[in-house]
Amino acid sequence: MKKRWLFMLLLAITMVISACSGESAGNEAEAEGETEAETGTEEKTEVVFWHAMSGELEGAVQKIADDFNASQEEIEVKPVFQGTYEEAITKFNTVAGTEDAPTIMQTFEVGTKYMIDSGKIQPVQKFIDEEGYDTSQWEENITNYYAVDGVQYSMPFNSSTPVLVYNKDAFKEAGLDPEKAPATYDELKDAAKKLTNGDQVGFSILNYGWFFEELLAAQGGLFVNEDNGRAGNATEAVFNSEEGLKVFELISDMYNEGTFYNTGQVWDDMRAAFQSGKIAMYIDSSAGIRAMVDNSPFEVGASYLPVPDEADRQGVIIGGASLWMTSDIEEEKQKAAWEFMKYVTTPEVQAEWHLQSGYFAINPAAYEEAIVQEEWEKYPQLKVTVDQLKDTKPSTATQGALISVFPEARQKVVSAMESLYQGVDPKEALDRAVEETNQALEAAAKKSGN
Repeated sequence: MKKRWLFMLLLAITMVISACSGESAGNEAEAEGETEAETGTEEKTEVVFWHAMSGELEGAVQKIADDFNASQEEIEVKPVFQGTYEEAITKFNTVAGTEDAPTIMQTFEVGTKYMIDSGKIQPVQKFIDEEGYDTSQWEENITNYYAVDGVQYSMPFNSSTPVLVYNKDAFKEAGLDPEKAPATYDELKDAAKKLTNGDQVGFSILNYGWFFEELLAAQGGLFVNEDNGRAGNATEAVFNSEEGLKVFELISDMYNEGTFYNTGQVWDDMRAAFQSGKIAMYIDSSAGIRAMVDNSPFEVGASYLPVPDEADRQGVIIGGASLWMTSDIEEEKQKAAWEFMKYVTTPEVQAEWHLQSGYFAINPAAYEEAIVQEEWEKYPQLKVTVDQLKDTKPSTATQGALISVFPEARQKVVSAMESLYQGVDPKEALDRAVEETNQALEAAAKKSGN
């Protein structure tokens, strides 16, 4: 009896142990299954995005990335601020072609030729062709700048153009129509004379090469030969043409008349002079219009760039920057970058970007979004900038020049502009800038072996 009882006890203990072991094994198996499910999920493809947007714009870029990351589970975009455009492209030059290179690089428009020639970028045209992506939904007058011989090299991102900004209150006081800004050089000169008094000067242009290029192209003038460097490598600057001379003569004549104010090279100084009433009209970037309206103690107007009276208005060249995809990286990352680029150009994203940043929408459908229409009611100046871009005639002039030494060429133009205030003859100043730019072009050609 004792043996039987002992046997039954041992049997019960064995069953309990087996049950516990089975439960433990089951839990372990279940845990292993969960772990496998978790680890079985592929890691997200990381897209490092170098950009030059500072201040509030850095926050706007981060929001776009955060919203994209939350919209799907396969890709993680990581924006990284790299300083100014110049600083960013210098950093890119040191890591291009290595594992430290970013997946996406934001580069200003005058760096376009440099990026193409670097051999370190993957034209987005590859993915456009593979997917049959419809680029007609993008604004042609923006994408044209970043396309060469039918190849779309980069995706436009933050794009702007210059506009004439003016003080409507000052116009009323001077007996001018505040709803009718000067459209020609003669009208600009006449208005500036009426607006100039003891405390106020009629007009100003920042000493910045971009504004000269825009006023040149608005007349149909070219910056360099070879169809602005788009039919082949530019070998010679041609901006000392009749169109270029008219721009320099305008500045020189108005300065000598006392109706032009030299604001130097600092954007903030120029804008402060306008807001304080020191100048009544000036040329600014379209991206700065909203802030100017918000921060000025008077009513602000915006209008198209003026052109010489006899000129056939051509329009404006796009400014700003675009997004480039780097080469020598995994195709998986390139495809991920392309997915992000497509997301960025959707109407909804572009509508928010347009309103937050002041830059144009790459996808014009964004302007039909309710939030944009409502904002345009408050800021009609924004619509003026968009209309000027829409009215631009596509040409080699308004497409913009392509040269690898553009930043250097701009500085030559700036020096020439500043020499006008010392009494240098407009033609002499312009010819010298062209000669110095030609020297830079020649040096660059020798360096590259072309």
